[in-house]
Formats: sequence, C-alpha cells, structure tokens
Amino acid sequence: MTSDNAPLQTAAALTERYGPAYRWLVTVTGMMGVVSMVLAMTTVNVAVPDVMGAFGIGQDKAQWMSSAYMATMTAGMLINAWLTGVLGERRTFVGSLFFFSVGAVMGGAAPTEDTLIFARVLQGFSAGVAQPLVMATIFTVFPADRRGMAMGVFGLGVVFAPAIGPTLGGLMIEYFSWRYVFFISLPFCVIAAVMGLVFMPTRPIPRVIPPFDWLGFALLCLALFGLMTGIADGQREGWASDGIVLRLVGGTVATVAFVVWELYTPRALLDVRIFGNVEFSAAALIAFIFGAGMMGSTYIVPVFVQTIIGFTPLLAGLMMMPAGIMLAFIFPLAGRLSDAMPASTMIIGGLLLFSLGFVWMAAADIDTTFWTLVAMVMVSRLGLGFINPSLNASSLKALPADKVRQGAGVANFMRQLGGAFGINLMVAFFEIRTRFHADALTATQDWGNRTTDRLLTQVEQLMQKGGLPFQQQKAGALEYLGAILHGKAQMLAFSDTFIIVGVVALVALIPAAMLSRSQRRARKLAWN
Repeated sequence: MTSDNAPLQTAAALTERYGPAYRWLVTVTGMMGVVSMVLAMTTVNVAVPDVMGAFGIGQDKAQWMSSAYMATMTAGMLINAWLTGVLGERRTFVGSLFFFSVGAVMGGAAPTEDTLIFARVLQGFSAGVAQPLVMATIFTVFPADRRGMAMGVFGLGVVFAPAIGPTLGGLMIEYFSWRYVFFISLPFCVIAAVMGLVFMPTRPIPRVIPPFDWLGFALLCLALFGLMTGIADGQREGWASDGIVLRLVGGTVATVAFVVWELYTPRALLDVRIFGNVEFSAAALIAFIFGAGMMGSTYIVPVFVQTIIGFTPLLAGLMMMPAGIMLAFIFPLAGRLSDAMPASTMIIGGLLLFSLGFVWMAAADIDTTFWTLVAMVMVSRLGLGFINPSLNASSLKALPADKVRQGAGVANFMRQLGGAFGINLMVAFFEIRTRFHADALTATQDWGNRTTDRLLTQVEQLMQKGGLPFQQQKAGALEYLGAILHGKAQMLAFSDTFIIVGVVALVALIPAAMLSRSQRRARKLAWN
C-alpha cells in the first residue's frame, strides 16, 4: 500500500465508507483473530499426556507448550505499540496472524518436542502482538459513550474462548489425534486475515522509524529465559548443577539489570516507576498471583484428571467447560458489584473462594466423581471471577489520570507474567514432590512389609494362571508394584500442588489487606 492512498484507509475514512456498521465489522474481524489465539492457549492443555507419550518426555518438558506460549505472549505485548506505530494496524494484525498460523502448522506437524516448543513460542509472540492491537482498535472506533459496551464484548470473547478450548481440544484428540489440536485455529485465522485486509485501518510506514528500547527488551527476554528454563529443568538436571545455577543467576541478574535500565532510559519499555504507588503495587502483585492461579490451574487440572483418574481428553475438557461458561456470566455481575462495594472486599472474597476450591481439590483421588470435580473447579473459578473486574478497577483508580494508560499495560503485563511462571512453578513443585513421595514409598517396600509380600505373591499367581513363564513372574510382579507406587506418588504430589496453590492464594491476602488499608485512607482524605 503506498503512502498516497494509505490515509484513505484510516479508521475515520473506513467509517465514512462503510457507515456505522464499520464498528461491528472491525470488531468481528479483530475478535475472530483474538478468539482463535486464545483458543490455542488453552486447547493444548488436554493434550499434555498424549504429547508426553508421543515424544517420551516428562512434565518438565511438556509444560513448555503452555508456559512458553505465555512467556512470549508477555514479550509480544511489550513490542506491540512500537510495531503498530511502524507498520500500522492492518499490516501488524495480518502479519501476526500469518506467523501464528505458521506456528500452528509447525506444532501440528512437529517431529520433535523442541520443534513443538518453538512453534508455541512463535504462536505466543504473535498472540501478544495481536491482542492489545485489537483491543485498542475496537476502543478507538466506538464513540466514548459506547466504549464500555465494546470492551465488554471484547472481554466476553476473551473469557468464553478458554471455556470451550479444552472441550474442543478433547474432541480433536478423541476423534483424530493430538496434532489436530493445533489446527483448530487455522480456519479462523484465515477468515480473520482476509477480513483484516479489508476492514483493519492502516497508515503509511513512517520515513523515520521511531526508537525502541531494544536493550530493555533483550534484558527481559534473557530474564524470562534464564529463570523459566532454570526452574523447569532444575529437578531433572539437579538444582545445584552448573547449568541450572548459571541460568537462575543469569536470569536474576538480567531481571535486576532490566529494572535499573528501565528506571533510567528515556524510552522505557515498562514504566517501573509506577510501582512507587503502594496501592498500585499491591494490585499488581495480586494480578501476578491471579494470572499464576488462573493459567496454572487451567494447565494442571486437566493433566491431573487424565493422569490419575483416567479421564479421556474429551471428558477432561467437558469437566472444565461449566466453570468457563460460569465465568462469562460472573464477570458482568462482578463488575456491577465492584461499583457498589469496595474493590478490596471483592478481591479478598475471591481469593478465599479460590483457595477453598483448591484445598477441596486436594482431597480428590481416583474415586472422585465427575460432577464433584466440576464443583471443585467451579468454586475456584468463581473466586477468580470476583477478583478480575475489581482488580482491574482498583489498579487503575490508584493512579493519576496521566498514568492510567501505562498502568493498564503494566497490570496486564503482571497478569500474563504470573500466568507464565504459574505453570512453570507448579510443574517444578509437582516434580519435586513426586520424587519425594516416590522415595518415601519405596523405602517402605522391604521383605518385612507383609502387605507388599502378599500383593507380590497374588500378582505372581495371576501371572502363573495366565501362562507367563516362571522366570518372568517375579519381574512382572515387581514392575506392577513399581507402577502402583509411581501412581500413588503422583497422586500425593498433585494433592500437595493443589494445597500449595490454595496457600499462595491466602498469601495474596497480605497485598489485598494493604490495598484495603490504602483505599480506606484515600476515602478518609476525600471526606476530609
């Protein structure tokens, strides 16, 4: 597109061409792309056991399908404004859909787990670029008195997609293969790209490329890579091994360097000075924990019910669906309630509900029924539903008007960062506790343990009746005992993980109390 006719493609010009209907045309275009990307974020969670089996990998590698997506999505969000400023909305939107689709094809056809993880990195970065762009475009094309409604439509789409994502993923696995999970979003991406070429506004590429904080971006990527790979591989390689220590120390140093650089650079990628506001800092910390709980539980629960209880991928997806649909209805209600009562009260109540749901889930075992599990998930999701609208409002109300835009970006960044680390940390904790319980259970299996001796004898007798040669009966019985112990260790580790998620939610009550105190102080000053 040349610079001569590019001005004819601005939002105002397109509105004049298509009339009032243009607002909904560009909204449908943007939402088609965003929903396909959000779907891809959650559909893969039900495929984790199948991917582990296909490539012969453990949780520490398989979790990168989700955590790599979230981490690179965070980085993509920070480069979005600069890319849009250089390329314009249309080129950026269509380009992100193209690379996202390339990642989908690569993921579905991946011959190795490393190719699969790279595909998820490509998808996550593309989604991070596209989501803020679509949100800002929809916000711009609607008049001021209808922007709240437009943001509600956007939010509903972002919430509803994860609700149906696991179920769609389960359907693909049930009737086709886990590889088809990656192909679900492709038709939507193609439609969104075609519509984007027509309805997305654009602008001429500037003659002078605006500056960008490349050093800050590089430091952030190094920090994420070092910390997340160090945490993920620590159990397998050894927490004291040279490689893990180097990555964790390097990631920590890069994090500190990033914060220091952002304080002094004139073109900061992330306005870290905003954390000087105590009320906003408290809300940002809760946002981090919210993101960790939301995405971590969305990952770990489907893996638990498939690994321990024996659900099919479809049944695991269906189990998550009622809670997701409930969230779509809870968000508007919680938004109204947050206008009528203090935001900190809503947040504290939501954290308590979220914690209760996971403490309850810690009691789940192989005999827990489908609908009991549905109820457990719904309780925790109900808590998240009450937290989100109040958290968004309180984090921005704490800031002066000229800082609201930066505050919204930082709050979103913290939530996405929490999601990336939430999956990473939960899997690392799960691996540590599995090893702990496996060692503890194995230590009790000696010849003085009559229960074990009786079990082995019974298994050997069954194998003898089945016609297995005598030489293989003892080995087969011991292998069966090992499988039982491993399954029990995993079940106990999942229980520990659910408990720690509930405890972390309770720890978040500390910044919630700080937020409450700060808000009360602000109200007193306003009355005086």
